[in-house]
Amino acid sequence: MALPRTFFALLFLLITLTNPSMGARMLDLWKPDAQLLTYHQGAVLQGSIPVSVLWYGTFFSSQKSIILDFIQSLASSQQQTPSVSQWIDMIYNFYLSKVGNGARPQVLLVNQVDDAYSLGKSLSADQISQLAAKAQPQNGGIALVLTADDVMVDDFCSTRCGMHGSNPTSSWTFIWIGNSATQCPGHCAWPFNQPVNGPQGNPLKAPNGDIGCEGMVINIAIMFASTVTNPYGNGYYQGQQDAPLEAATACPGYYGQGAFPGYAGQLLMDPASGASYNAYGANGRKYLVPAMMNPDTSMCSPLE
Repeated sequence: MALPRTFFALLFLLITLTNPSMGARMLDLWKPDAQLLTYHQGAVLQGSIPVSVLWYGTFFSSQKSIILDFIQSLASSQQQTPSVSQWIDMIYNFYLSKVGNGARPQVLLVNQVDDAYSLGKSLSADQISQLAAKAQPQNGGIALVLTADDVMVDDFCSTRCGMHGSNPTSSWTFIWIGNSATQCPGHCAWPFNQPVNGPQGNPLKAPNGDIGCEGMVINIAIMFASTVTNPYGNGYYQGQQDAPLEAATACPGYYGQGAFPGYAGQLLMDPASGASYNAYGANGRKYLVPAMMNPDTSMCSPLE
């Protein structure tokens, strides 16, 4: 199998991972030029997007449910507002409506595979692509590789919480996200955990009761936005092709209006549990989804 071409969201990785609030500071002080994110004439993912999930390692049914409900939320429009479905509309309106066939993305969960540590508990980036193939992704689809909290992946926590890429011999793409609960929740599950660096405000309460999975959902959303708008490295991005700035990675640590260092922005709060969120999802779920860079205004736009 040919090795994939992998694209790392370096701004999110190098800024948000070391200090999630620092990204908000950069966005506050730095005014990007009008062509921050541009289209490079390549393919994007539109219309039907089949998603295959590979669970690598131990995931409890409650953890799977949080993530599967989020995937269902990406596919469903029958949600209380503001919704995950409306967040998908932002990707469509800002990016996908302007190129290709202009079709809105329609996410469909088509397959799930459980893998009980077939490659061990320490993985390389190249092994992630092998696991993606085991998920049996369909043409034009996404293989979503999720690793458990006891699995180490090259550069996980030190420079990244996940990645996306594609296989040059196929027409499918992949996303990898790790569960940071026991390794680096301050890096990859902020604002639901105390940050490692920067202002030390109180962490927010997670709406679904699992900090590791809440962080995974945030990073799945970030990488999903990157994958559909820049699946093969020649779609929407800014900077170097192999280290691009992309749709949601351009707004690290930004979840609501008024975000600043150590503060995720104005969010909704569940009056019963005190949990913070900004999007309603399927099956009564509540989630936190990232802001998106609007290429027309060069401004970060959170879901409202």
